[in-house]
Parts: sequence; C-alpha cells; structure tokens
Amino acid sequence: MAARNTRSNPSLRTLWLLGGVTGSIVLFHGCGGEPGESEPEMMADPGNPANVQIVARLAAGDAIFGLFSGDHTAEAGAAMAATRPLDFVFYSLESGPFDIPALESYAAGMSEASGHQSPHPMLLRIPPIRDGHDEARDRAAQGLAAGVAGIVYPHVETPEEAALAVDALGDAAWPGNPDGHLISLLLIEDQIGIDNVREIVSTPGVSAVSPGPGDLRRVYDGDMEKVEEAIQIVLAACLEFDVPCGVTANADDVGMRIEQGFRVIIATQPQAVAAGMAAAGR
Repeated sequence: MAARNTRSNPSLRTLWLLGGVTGSIVLFHGCGGEPGESEPEMMADPGNPANVQIVARLAAGDAIFGLFSGDHTAEAGAAMAATRPLDFVFYSLESGPFDIPALESYAAGMSEASGHQSPHPMLLRIPPIRDGHDEARDRAAQGLAAGVAGIVYPHVETPEEAALAVDALGDAAWPGNPDGHLISLLLIEDQIGIDNVREIVSTPGVSAVSPGPGDLRRVYDGDMEKVEEAIQIVLAACLEFDVPCGVTANADDVGMRIEQGFRVIIATQPQAVAAGMAAAGR
C-alpha cells in the first residue's frame, strides 16, 4: 500500500497561529444520544483552541507532549493545570470501573485552576476493543460527550479494530476529516499487533499509533532487546505511512526518541516534557 500524504492541513495551521477559535470555551457537553450509538452526536468542543492545537501541531509535523493524569480527582486535575506548557493529559480508564463522573470531576478541577488559560486537552484510554465492539463504541461515545479531545485504544491487534477505532469518533475524526478536531491513538502491545502493524497503521483515518513498552515487556518476558525491536517496528511502519508515532519517555531518553522520529510523547514526569520540547525546538 502506498504511503499516505494527507497530514498537511493549512486551515488548521492558520487557525492555531491565530490563537484558535474566538468565543467562549465549553469543556463539557451533555450526552447527545443513547449509549452505544455508532456516531456520537456530542463531541469535544471544536471551539476549544487547546483541542484544535493538538491537531494543528500533528498536521504541521510537530511533536506533541503529554503527561499521565495521576490520581483521578479534582485536586489532581487542579495540580495538573499548573504544568505548562503541556499539550495533553493522558487519562486512563482501561482497567477498574469506567468512571466518567470521576473524569469530569478531574477535568472540572483542571478547568477551574486554569483560570484565563485553556485547560489541557484530555486523551482517554478505554478498555480494549477485543473486550466488545459495541462496548468500545459506547465507551468512546461517553468520553467524547464528556469533552475529551481523543480516544486511546489499547491492545489493537487487527486493521478491523483500527477501522472501528476511527469510525467510533464520527465525522470529526482527524485526519479522515482534514478539519476534524478529534484524534485516535492506537496502542500496539501484543505480538499479533506487531505482526499486523503495517495493516493497522495504514488503516484510513488513523491519527496516531504507539507501541506499548510495558505490555510488550510482558510479551517478551522482560527481554528489552526484543521490546526495543518491536518499538522500532512500529516506528518504521508509522514513518512509512506518514502517521505520527507515539512512545512513553522519561527525561533521560526523550531527546533520543524525538531524534528517532517519535511525535506523540507520553512523558513520565514534567521534566521529560521540558526536555522533549527543548529537543523538538519548542
């Protein structure tokens, strides 16, 4: 399959340079339909300039930087608001109760503490698609209705799952919609996913793909050479098909990851964000 070259988006780039859409910022929306609908009616607010900025940076070929959310509390959200600059917060509901009210409380704390600045966009990791296709659509719809800027899908194993991940975001998914404001981040964390990596990455409309080092470490019984080999296999597929590639990084290795070509950095500490932005020229 030929490499895609659809990432350029001058209109969004211009919008970001102008500082985003004018008008009030609305963080939350009520649910636009019954759970399980294939295309949620209510999604992350495209008027939030911080949400638009994620897509603008990816479309322009830049790297973006996020942090794990920490505790799922309003207090933790308020504390996260002080971490700037930051492109996104990685909030996981992959395991345990799928607690959207806790996510909303975290986001409300972050929004209130952000003052006149835009609150950080949130990317929500949901349970794996293999746990149930209808359930994955429903969970994605709930997250989007709560105002997240994108959905993270763990343990993606097949192009069919990748296609579902894109479709669940509806018409506002970027880059399928060049003016879209929602992103999908697919995590490849199993041997079958590594085997199918080119088919997964080349699925039309996928926003970004990342290897999952923690789960790959279990797959390869702690053999870090094999883990790194798998990480590089995912990166090579992303570079081939012009899809942003993600990775977790700390302050010691983030510069190396930026040099290798990774563009969605999930940092383990604020120092890694600062070091990564410096390495990326931001």
